[in-house]
Amino acid sequence: MMDRPVPPRLLREPFGILADGTAIERLRLLGDGGFEVAILTFGAVVQALHVPDRDGDSVDIVLGHDRLAPYASDRRYFGAAVGRYANRIQGGSFTLDGIACHVPANDGPNALHGGPDGFDRRVWSVEAVTDGPAPSVTLGLVSPDGDQGFPGTLSVRLTYALTGPRELSIAFEATTDRPTLVNLTHHGFFNLAGVAEGGDVLDHVLTLNADSYLPVDALAIPHGGPAPVAGTPFDFRSPKAIGADIRAAHEQVRLGRGYDHNYCLSGGRTRVPRLAARVEHPGSGRVMELMTDQPGLQFYSGNFLDGTAEGKFGRLHRQSDAFCLEPQAWPDTPNRGDFPSARLDPGETYRHVSLYRFSTL
Repeated sequence: MMDRPVPPRLLREPFGILADGTAIERLRLLGDGGFEVAILTFGAVVQALHVPDRDGDSVDIVLGHDRLAPYASDRRYFGAAVGRYANRIQGGSFTLDGIACHVPANDGPNALHGGPDGFDRRVWSVEAVTDGPAPSVTLGLVSPDGDQGFPGTLSVRLTYALTGPRELSIAFEATTDRPTLVNLTHHGFFNLAGVAEGGDVLDHVLTLNADSYLPVDALAIPHGGPAPVAGTPFDFRSPKAIGADIRAAHEQVRLGRGYDHNYCLSGGRTRVPRLAARVEHPGSGRVMELMTDQPGLQFYSGNFLDGTAEGKFGRLHRQSDAFCLEPQAWPDTPNRGDFPSARLDPGETYRHVSLYRFSTL
């Protein structure tokens, strides 16, 4: 009897063509039981993530688009790889080894997510693919010296891999030929109920393993140092619905229009990923656990989704229709000597590993 052919676990397909004629590819990594992730070469975007519920029904749980054009025309960071510096740099300026560096402002007076032409706007190359039980794809990007004002030529490799039955690994590596600053992250917008289902995430139950967070000013720049979460709406050390305190009369909630703050993770930067956050959706039973080796985690409750972005399934995304958990260095670290450093020197390798592990209640 002939053996049946093993179906592929990695599929490559066209996803559209940019205005300059560049073809964009979608790579799908297929797991078991309907678990699947789709990645674009534009922005290294996670375009879709299908996860089963308690009944085994698998649906897409991340915001995004069905077509290439909205990714190229509207910068909303849906599922993108963000760099060179995730989060904000005050005034778009910093000094490194006595040299003043300027990143063009794109968030009021500040630089956000690498400036106006960050890594989420770039076409990444496919450097390696692996089929089989643990499919993976490695994407590459070279950012030249002076790109968006950052010193040094930065070579980046980003690997997406299915490393468990329902586990997605996202691993960054980067090297430089001059001293520079690096802070890369994945900017997924999650709704564990499913994007097609619609609705907000205020009933999702969140746990964050952090005793402190960074209060911000009116421009979302940290002021002062870490503040304890105890006794504030920012305390998620025990499981709590995202919406439980989102309308509390607290100055930081008012400034962020909800949550848009860095949590200072216990243990700082670690050698191996540890549990940073857990999110449960009671309705579907889906659970997401996030493990990371990074010192900070930006929790964003989708405050600025305003109904103008048309996503997949013909949905208009509105406030709190998704949440983001972005593992990274702390914001404005280039201007804060008291924050954990984001410096990278020649001969060193920047590494960032985050694991997204899914299960059911």
